Amino acid sequence: MANRSAPRVVVGLSGGVDSSVAALLLRREGWDVQGLYMSNWDEEDAYCSAAADFQDARAVCQELGIPLHRVSFAQPYRDRVFEYFLREQRAGRTPNPDVLCNREIKFGVCLQYAHRLGGEWFATGHYARLTGESARDLRLLKAVDSAKDQSYFLHAVTIQQFARVRFPIGELDKAQVRDLARAGGLPIFDKPDSTGICFIGERPFREFLAQWLPTRPGPIETPDGEIVGEHVGLPFYTLGQRSGLAVGGRHGHTQEPWYVAAKDAVRNVLVVVQGHDHPALQGSALDADNLAWLIDPPSRELRCMVKVRYRQPDQDALVTLMGDGSVHVAFAQPQRAVTPGQFVVFYSGEQCLGGGVIARSYAADLQPI
Repeated sequence: MANRSAPRVVVGLSGGVDSSVAALLLRREGWDVQGLYMSNWDEEDAYCSAAADFQDARAVCQELGIPLHRVSFAQPYRDRVFEYFLREQRAGRTPNPDVLCNREIKFGVCLQYAHRLGGEWFATGHYARLTGESARDLRLLKAVDSAKDQSYFLHAVTIQQFARVRFPIGELDKAQVRDLARAGGLPIFDKPDSTGICFIGERPFREFLAQWLPTRPGPIETPDGEIVGEHVGLPFYTLGQRSGLAVGGRHGHTQEPWYVAAKDAVRNVLVVVQGHDHPALQGSALDADNLAWLIDPPSRELRCMVKVRYRQPDQDALVTLMGDGSVHVAFAQPQRAVTPGQFVVFYSGEQCLGGGVIARSYAADLQPI
């Protein structure tokens, strides 16, 4: 039975092992634990696992002896996350909806709903850590398991949102989490990790996107203007991409694979180059806007480490704050396929400082790519 004198924590349960172990650990600590399952994509198809995931979450709650609530945030998800995703794709950028999903849904409307359920705290199975006794000194830290760290996706959540949040598995590695699930009798201890777009799941991306965006074929060209193929539409490609180009061996070219180097939206041209490390794929700097800071913004410059994609090793950079609130980030070493629409996230050691949306990247001569 729950300890009614203990503070109530509502755990966002996905039906997976990470959030289930978060609930298990809090239950063992004596919290009054309740589960909350969110179903935020309202179209059932062969790729949607919401029904099965809910049954897994229910089985976990039965094993732990805690109640489970179910709620749909499908409309806020479409309005605040999915429409942004489509808008960015139409503009030729490559968005990361998981970042917005965390800020707007998991730690936005879901956090508010948890409070309506009487939750003094809200917990999830994210691999990250929070330290500090109050919002004034709260810090977001990387998880102990560097291979699973999710602070990159959490950088846009505000300190005020984090103030009543707990990440119970942030000090554990994945193997320990699975061991705890197995030892605790949780039926999902060996369930594979979920992948794909937040709440939409793992599915053929091009096929999915074609349901929402029209195809607009155009030429695939080299930087010299030689036509080497045809694309189906610029939103269906991202910088650095190799697969799906259908550019085979060409007379006068080597057998090296082709990679997307740029999108020319004005001419509807996809620009490709040969070689994984071609100079056209290397960026020396970037501009970013829509900044979200977890610290007081720097007055002018900040020497720190950055990531321009999830699971990338930290990169040394100089961040310069511009007069309009955007930043210019100069890398100590060139970075491959710096992609507009993705996020650059700033770190000082283990601490996540914030981040922003990449607006443009620059080649070694500081010309926009």
